[in-house]
Amino acid sequence: MTDTPDLHPALQSGSLGSIDLGNRLTVAPMTRLSATPAGVPTELMADYYAEFASGGFGLVITEGIYPDAAYSQGYLNQPGLVTQEHVAGWRVVTDRVHAAGARIVAQLMHAGALSQGNPHRTETLAPSAVQPLGTMMRAYGGSGSWPLPREATSDDIAEVVEGFAAAARNAAEAGFDGIEVHAANGYLLDQFVTEYTNLRTDGYGSSTANRIRLTAEVVERLVAEAPEGFLVGVRISQTKVNDVVYRWSGGAEDVVVIAEALAKAGADYIHVASEGRSWFETARLEDGSTVTGLAREVSGLPVIANGGMHDRDQAERVLHDGHADFLSIGHVALANPDLPNRLAAGDELADFDPAMLRPSVTIESSNRWRRAG
Repeated sequence: MTDTPDLHPALQSGSLGSIDLGNRLTVAPMTRLSATPAGVPTELMADYYAEFASGGFGLVITEGIYPDAAYSQGYLNQPGLVTQEHVAGWRVVTDRVHAAGARIVAQLMHAGALSQGNPHRTETLAPSAVQPLGTMMRAYGGSGSWPLPREATSDDIAEVVEGFAAAARNAAEAGFDGIEVHAANGYLLDQFVTEYTNLRTDGYGSSTANRIRLTAEVVERLVAEAPEGFLVGVRISQTKVNDVVYRWSGGAEDVVVIAEALAKAGADYIHVASEGRSWFETARLEDGSTVTGLAREVSGLPVIANGGMHDRDQAERVLHDGHADFLSIGHVALANPDLPNRLAAGDELADFDPAMLRPSVTIESSNRWRRAG
């Protein structure tokens, strides 16, 4: 970290892989459901992402993008990176973000069993035929119980890896600076990692090393094919959109296995999500260490911490005490797209109002709230 007197550590410059960033502040991926029905990014999305760049964020990570026209799409009006129309739409977004001075990474997401709006398939796919906990999310366009998914075959698994690889190639063509593999929050890759959703007895089940195997294979494939200087990160979490209390049963031992596997696969960074909870609540391990700090130590990779990182004191502590190298900010960034500029000026932040995500989590819902204010 390059120190500058009297500058908050989150405003210090840093590097992810070969990419230099102006500060340690990152926009966390947030579902927006604002693409066309065919998954093409819109001008509204370009405005949305460019505003974060203009507001001073060094890195913007997109909402989850579906990587194939099979089982991956999770929601209606979710953007994709499958067709040339998708690529052209995202090129407008990346050009706008770059022109405003930030870098942008595409988060690739396979919803798996937590798909509640996929025009490409009438069934869902998962590591095992286990019905997800809870009910579909109304703010994301769903209702009622989750369907019982079909257990993935070896051919299905191979197609998942190929889908991620094809989407990563499209991301490079669309002008992204890299991709983030979404292996968090209860979606497909996380379903493989999670004990109660993965009942497999083959090489992708049973032990933690086997359950993280698919994520590692995806990362390894993308690293092998990535253009020079193209970031390949991965997002992990214990908590999920449909289970905010879940924790890895192996605690620190699981963190070590997972972090080592991702580092060996060649990931450029690890992003630890909190799913709407504070970093302190979700990252603290029984021995007093943290998931973020231990992952950083074991992997030797830069780590992005998430969960309440808009709090100036917590952000400073997380960076200074070695728990993480970068910070990602979600909902509070919606209310403060210029958060880094406000932090640099010493200005107060606007409070996040959940009404920004009602009746659904679209950009228009947030814009309507802002116009009303």
